[in-house]
Amino acid sequence: MIVAGCDIGSTAGKAVILKDNEILSCAIASCKPRPAETAEITMREAMAGAGVSSLNEFDWIIGTGYGRCKIDFANDNISEITCHGVGAKAVCHSVRTIIDIGGQDLKAIALGENGKILDFAMNDKCAAGTGKFIENMARSLELTLEELSIASDRAKNAATISNQCSVFAESEIITLLNEGIEIDNIAKGVHNAIAGRIMTLVSKVGAREEICIVGGCAKNEGLIKTIEDRLKVKLARFSIDPQIIGALGAATLAARMVLKKNIPGGS
Repeated sequence: MIVAGCDIGSTAGKAVILKDNEILSCAIASCKPRPAETAEITMREAMAGAGVSSLNEFDWIIGTGYGRCKIDFANDNISEITCHGVGAKAVCHSVRTIIDIGGQDLKAIALGENGKILDFAMNDKCAAGTGKFIENMARSLELTLEELSIASDRAKNAATISNQCSVFAESEIITLLNEGIEIDNIAKGVHNAIAGRIMTLVSKVGAREEICIVGGCAKNEGLIKTIEDRLKVKLARFSIDPQIIGALGAATLAARMVLKKNIPGGS
């Protein structure tokens, strides 16, 4: 049985191909102006890695993410909240709370022991705390995302970033730089501001251990450490790229659909 999940978010497309419930290949690609184009590029890259030459070789494909309705080759589409829950549970069965830091939104998702979504909260009207916010702050400091993470880890006294709005926060950073505040301390202040926003969302759904972070920002170790300090817990680490968790969940659900529908190829 060969199935796939394709997650088209606001800044990146992700695809995972499973063969008999094992990851055969995965791919991550930057978003193009049109979701359908992003989906095609991402899927073709994953297929090349898996040695799959045609979409006809798949028993089922599920799309997810903001662009899920534009994935023409998907047999079905399911919300990213459900897919992140399934994907996270597939990698770490004990996960009960998921923090999803997307390119343009932020989510906190509470799971039951069986993986059922109990509750979720979203920050979808402002870029505060999102991947785009982090990118803007790093650019203001003339740092790469990796350099921002390293700088934050070196900080001795975190600066205070009080504005949640990206525009005003950038202005605040410029003021701090002009005042001679160390870049390391400003970087830590940026992560503290994001962690504060995350704490607000997590409090709405209730923090149940284990807690994990998914999305590209989960690769930012400086941010992870800051969130751990604020939550006073050790976050679960995944054995796979945390950015593909939604696509993995979609692929896992595709495999379940094959079995449910008794589609030839399922076992």
